[in-house]
Amino acid sequence: MSKKADTTKKAPAEAVAKTGKLSTVTVILVAELVVMAALIIIMTIYIGNVTHQNALDHMETITAERAQIIESYVQDSEKTLRSFAKASQVKDLLMLSKTMDLHELVDEENRGYDSSAYQKYPEEMKILEAAQAYTEEFGKDVPNLEGFWIGSWETLVMTHTGGMPVVGMTTRQDPALLQQLQNAMLKGDNGLYNAGIIISPASKKQILSMYIDITDDNGEPIGLVGLGIFTDQLVDNLDRMEIKGLDNTTYSMVNVPDNKYIFNSEKELVTQEATNQQILDLTASPKMNGSFEYGTGSDRKVSTFSYIQKYNWIMMIDAPRSQVYAMTRRMLIFVVVFGFLIIGLILVFAFLNQRQEKINRRLSKQIQKTEKTKESLNAAMFKDVLTNAFNRVSLSIDLDEMQLKAAEDHPFYFVMFNILDFSAINSQYGNDAGDSVLVNVADALKEYFPTGKVYRTGSDEFVVAVEGTGSVQESQKQVMELAKEAHYKLINPMNVGTAVVTPTFKVSVGKRVRNLNTTVIAALKDMGNKQQGKTIMGNIMYSDLG
Repeated sequence: MSKKADTTKKAPAEAVAKTGKLSTVTVILVAELVVMAALIIIMTIYIGNVTHQNALDHMETITAERAQIIESYVQDSEKTLRSFAKASQVKDLLMLSKTMDLHELVDEENRGYDSSAYQKYPEEMKILEAAQAYTEEFGKDVPNLEGFWIGSWETLVMTHTGGMPVVGMTTRQDPALLQQLQNAMLKGDNGLYNAGIIISPASKKQILSMYIDITDDNGEPIGLVGLGIFTDQLVDNLDRMEIKGLDNTTYSMVNVPDNKYIFNSEKELVTQEATNQQILDLTASPKMNGSFEYGTGSDRKVSTFSYIQKYNWIMMIDAPRSQVYAMTRRMLIFVVVFGFLIIGLILVFAFLNQRQEKINRRLSKQIQKTEKTKESLNAAMFKDVLTNAFNRVSLSIDLDEMQLKAAEDHPFYFVMFNILDFSAINSQYGNDAGDSVLVNVADALKEYFPTGKVYRTGSDEFVVAVEGTGSVQESQKQVMELAKEAHYKLINPMNVGTAVVTPTFKVSVGKRVRNLNTTVIAALKDMGNKQQGKTIMGNIMYSDLG
């Protein structure tokens, strides 16, 4: 009887103990769920803010880069006009205005040179014809040229790349407009007046227009030279520069003093005043960069801007808001889904055996370690560790595969970028700066040759292999254009740490359909070695390598 009584007393105590243990597990599980829910909310807010700002920063950086391209394009055009103005033929012609009326040399009614002037002023006409020949010859090497011209101080056209139909024209017949132009040149940077991007009265196309005054030995103005450059190529180049993740971007640029569009994706708005109040606020008080939103509903846009202070222009890139913040939405969805999955896992794994959980974790870690080891070995064998470009081993293997596909109507193109005096960069700025230059070169080549494959074939040389598509003529032209654009990007100053490096290159392009092996590298090098010094922009060597 006593033993039975003892057993009866223990049962309630064990039940109480068991109930207490279950309650503790439940409390811990609920606490974990509450903490996880709070973390998900905090992560959602934080990641949303970060990705939102990163998207804007990305667009602002791209806008600033595009603005720099425009500014460099204008500065290069200014240098070209200054070079044209320095020739002795220009000053010799305009010095004639000190002793005679230049109108006597031209036929203003029929446009051209006055036939009677050859007898009355034979020496002066020789000077005039020499200046016309110089004007035409200089213009041959300038791409996208509307025209160079030499004119009197009253804007009487004496020479022009367009030839006789323009000679004899007075471009500023209105005295007020003439005085405005003359004052602008006299106040300009060493006589240069940049009229900006305008619609040409002659061609009715958009051009970059600028003038320089020409003075005698006493500094008195005796005439001027002018330049018009078509902007179509510049706009096309900007349109071809895709922004990853943004398929429907548009460009526009506004002249700050008069609020007028310099260019716009809607061409009818060019030369019209902007009506967007946010743009008007910007022109009233320009900021160096930033962003704003406009529009409603599905048409809402994000606009980032960059102020080109030297020319008083504001460059803008517009993109659909849904595309700009697409990553933000995806990240938020990912965080929410991930959070619910974690909560689900907590509920599931709370009932799993602890030992089994440890075994699974060990197995997962071992698999990850094995995969990382395989990836590291593969990268070490076929890729350059510094630039993440493919190496010579990879090129040798790929050339064998290319040979199987190559044919006369299906060639392969190879572009070599060889950095000149790379050792001097390392010596002057340090190896870290040199490494940064190599990484920048590799990244630029990957950007400009999205369908090609970039290889680092030497310490300071890169080769891009591009498979020809379409006709041979079209593919050759496309490769050459991409090589020129990449070269233009790479010869701009690079920020490498605390230093700014401006590398130079030897660039060569070759086509091959037979003997696709590593002799391609030697052939490209030989082409580069035949160049005298660095490759000049737009003068990239091309050869059919067989």
